[in-house]
Amino acid sequence: MGQRRVARERALQALYQVESAPALSAKEALESAWSASSEEGPKDEQAQAFAVMLVEGVRRELAVLDALIEEHSHNWRVDRMSRIDRNVLRLGVYELKFAADIPRKVTLNEAVELGKRFGTEESSAFVNGLLDRVAQTLGKQ
Repeated sequence: MGQRRVARERALQALYQVESAPALSAKEALESAWSASSEEGPKDEQAQAFAVMLVEGVRRELAVLDALIEEHSHNWRVDRMSRIDRNVLRLGVYELKFAADIPRKVTLNEAVELGKRFGTEESSAFVNGLLDRVAQTLGKQ
């Protein structure tokens, strides 16, 4: 598994934890996510830095991200979405809007894979469709 994919998974896990236990800091949640899984071997420093950037960015831009998600989700408020779908979408929208160096295709593919791995059967299609609409609006190629 690629190191950036691992970083995205740990970022998703950390965002989920922070949402579940608001007293937990993003740093503590990320450390917990990294230590809970030893399947990928030792932590890669670049992957760790990428995960920190994602989590801190999503937390900092949460209102902007949620507004974009709600604007493009048909009949779904962010607070009514599953916690996994909501946080996968936040990660994807953050990358689309604020990480110009990551191609649209990579962001969508990675978000779909997160949806498949951690969400429900419907998660990947839901995430793909919504992120595609956001990417079009943002003019992300």
